[in-house]
Parts: sequence; C-alpha cells; structure tokens
Amino acid sequence: MGLDGRTALVTGGSRGIGRAIVGRLAEAGARVVFTYRDDREAADELVRRFEGTVAVRADQADLASLGPMFAPVRDGLDILVNNAAIGPSTPIAEITAEEFDRVMTVNAKFPLLAMREAATVLRDGGRIVNISSLNTVLPAPGLALYCASKAALEQFTAVAARELGPRGITVNTVSPGATDTDLLRASNPAEALTGTATLTALGRLGQPEDIAAVVAYLAGPDARWITGQNIRATGGLLV
Repeated sequence: MGLDGRTALVTGGSRGIGRAIVGRLAEAGARVVFTYRDDREAADELVRRFEGTVAVRADQADLASLGPMFAPVRDGLDILVNNAAIGPSTPIAEITAEEFDRVMTVNAKFPLLAMREAATVLRDGGRIVNISSLNTVLPAPGLALYCASKAALEQFTAVAARELGPRGITVNTVSPGATDTDLLRASNPAEALTGTATLTALGRLGQPEDIAAVVAYLAGPDARWITGQNIRATGGLLV
C-alpha cells in the first residue's frame, strides 16, 4: 500500500479522523497537504511530525478557500480526501435558512467544488475518497441537515465515479460509525457511548486510525478495481 511519490490533499486534517488520515497517508510515503480552520497549533504540530507535510488554513463556509487549498498541488495531485464537515444538532422545527445554507455549503457544495477542482489536476489513476457518515442510513433526531448534506455527498461520489472512471480515477465514500474523537465525546454522554459500543459487533467504538486505514486502502494501488462504492466502516454497528 506504499504511496511513495504520491501527493494527497486532505480537508480537515488537524484533528480527529482527518488527523489520522493525514498521518496514515504520510507514513505510507505520500506528500500530504491538509487544511485546518481554527487550530493552528495542532496543524503546526502535525507538520513538524511528518516531514514534507503542508498545512493550509481553509474555511469551507467560504468558497474562496478553494484557491489557497489547491495552490500547493497545482503541479499535480494523486489523492483527494474530502473529510472536513460540520454536524450541528438542530430539530427541523428550528432550522433556519441561514443554517441550511451553511451546512450544505460546508458538507456538500464545497466538497463538490473541490472534486471539480481536483479533476483538473488529478493524474490519471488518481483517487478521491469522500467521508460521509452512518447517519445517512441510521438517522437521528436533530441531524436532518447533516444527514441530507452527507447523502448529497454520497450521490456526488457515485456520479463522479462514472465521469472520472475513463481516466482510471476511482471515487469512493467511507461512512464511519461511532468513532472515538473529542467531538463525539463532547456531544454524547458517556453512557450513550457505552451503549453504542455494546451494539457494535466488534464490541467497541471505532478509533480514528480504523477509518484512516480504510481510506489508505482506497487511496492505494490495491483498490484500483473499487469505485463508486460506499464503505461503511462501523465495526458492525450496522450489519
């Protein structure tokens, strides 16, 4: 699964699943450019840890961030991972037009436009991996916008796989289940996480590294015959 000589672009790479993806791709030999929004300290630490890694500040609510994000990879790109997203919990009765626009922009419009930009710089045989969520098939109260935006991303993936396939470019989705990140623990009580682990076939929460391993596989040469698929990396939370 070596990625020596490959260039990867990962959105939302300073923490959680994105951070694990950056690390896994860099360890496999890729030159990794990643984005962050607020945590400059965490981004700088990651750059120090993996030689050749580049951090770019980008806010996906602002489409103008696309230019700076792609600037370091204009000479050629092999892997795009659309990971960054937001997931506010808002009941349908309280959703505002402004919140709708923001969530759809960050989670769906920006990744779509990133794929459009990537198509101009991706080398033949490249890879696109979009990070969705188990919530598109296991919805929960308050997550209407999150679920809808991720469902849109899954459809973008399927169409892009058809459009880019003639160039040998694969496009896939990875849908994590409950993954043990700071964000998950901040938004769920401990007893809920324990209950989720109990319901999971493998008996635990996922770790960011579990998801990163799946992404790295799809980004590597052994996954050349897999495209247009949604890999639900949930540890058996949904079987």
